[in-house]
Amino acid sequence: MSQKRSLTNRQLFLEFYDSKLEEGKEVTLEGWIRANRDNGNVGFIAFNDGSYFKNTQIVYDGNNKDYEQYAHLKYGAAIQVTGTIKLTPEAKQPFEIHATNITLLGDCSEDYPLQKKRHSYEFLRDIAYLRPRANTFNAVFRIRNTLAYAIHRYFQERGFMYVHTPLITANDAEGAGQVFHVIADPKHPTDFFNANACLTVSGQLHVESFALAFRDVYTFGPTFRAENSNTTRHASEFWMIEPEIAFADLEDDMDLIESFLKYIIKYVLDNCKDEMEFCNTFLEKGVIDKLNHVLNTTFRRMTYTEGIELLQKAVKGGHKFENNDIYWGMDLQSEHERYLTEQVVKGPVFLTDYPKEIKAFYMKLNPDNKTVAACDLLVPSEGEIVGGSQREEDYEKLIAKMKELGNDKGLDWYLNLRKYGGCKHAGFGLGFDRLLMYITGIQNIRDVQPYPRTPGSLKY
Repeated sequence: MSQKRSLTNRQLFLEFYDSKLEEGKEVTLEGWIRANRDNGNVGFIAFNDGSYFKNTQIVYDGNNKDYEQYAHLKYGAAIQVTGTIKLTPEAKQPFEIHATNITLLGDCSEDYPLQKKRHSYEFLRDIAYLRPRANTFNAVFRIRNTLAYAIHRYFQERGFMYVHTPLITANDAEGAGQVFHVIADPKHPTDFFNANACLTVSGQLHVESFALAFRDVYTFGPTFRAENSNTTRHASEFWMIEPEIAFADLEDDMDLIESFLKYIIKYVLDNCKDEMEFCNTFLEKGVIDKLNHVLNTTFRRMTYTEGIELLQKAVKGGHKFENNDIYWGMDLQSEHERYLTEQVVKGPVFLTDYPKEIKAFYMKLNPDNKTVAACDLLVPSEGEIVGGSQREEDYEKLIAKMKELGNDKGLDWYLNLRKYGGCKHAGFGLGFDRLLMYITGIQNIRDVQPYPRTPGSLKY
């Protein structure tokens, strides 16, 4: 029978918060040294085992025969600590462990790249396999975990079914052509699948068929874009959240988006208090207030046409955009979106009913034959964060649009959904990594992904 594993930081903190942590209780912990300070006759180790954001303070004193050995334990080393609990609720740390024995489990080499100082994000990206140990990334990846759980919890509590859509596909959902091709033999690129295979840019088309069988569904997984864009917001691999709801129109879709976004933000704020306080102090001052504003505000709804008119009015009134040429039919830039949400609405706003020419082929044509039933959610400090639409359920209108765009090949199955018991349905797409940037205040998508995939960079 294996030996029982040691206690964790998390267990100790939870016991303390529940007033169950006993003074004088002997405990054994295993983890890593985050700092080791020797004051001559007493030493202090900041100890963390990865189970909790906060460190536990280990105290060792000069009466211990191994004091000198403990004092020379290095930052980053793995240790086992046995000691007794001392409650210190009035101090910076609510309790500490007075060590009776510290065993070195894994020493840390002198060339350890992480040191007790601030490192640049660029430097830490180059050691992606070690950066989860740094405070910033420790916080960010904990929040990433909690956010992913909150997403599943929201949908599962409401009866949605989770669908694993394929990563290898023959369809480019957006019709943009910026895909990674999957080739087994470069001389015969289509032989393996007997088709032009590529990595998916979206799970939406595939998940739609499940909505027409199970009503409310969602997919949440990796997607890929072969865009050669070296910006702080673009990555070649990222995760997407894509729910689809049957017997639903654009209004239902916007209700879902607002409910969903508020739920997951609140869940993170409630369950990552220490991590979010860190983000608020070191990553984006005011990020918690920003998120609470989203929670406590009803999302406005405004048509694209109204938005264009407000932007044109702003230009006439002397406001300077980088692009001051505002006209109906243009694809709004981030500066225009942020003006509407930050200066006009002063809160989240859905921009709806976009010109059909600037939106995807599957979006439902409105009765005016000029616009589609689409929405983008704009939020302060970010601009567009969610894109959604009611899907075109009319077979003839959909096939006409697809032929017009030249992407009607290979999607017979998608068209058939409109013939075989089709109904109105809607959904949205939300980039998980960009959402995490918004919640934490991190400014570069490379710093919210465990191993970022961007053009010219594939070290790990």
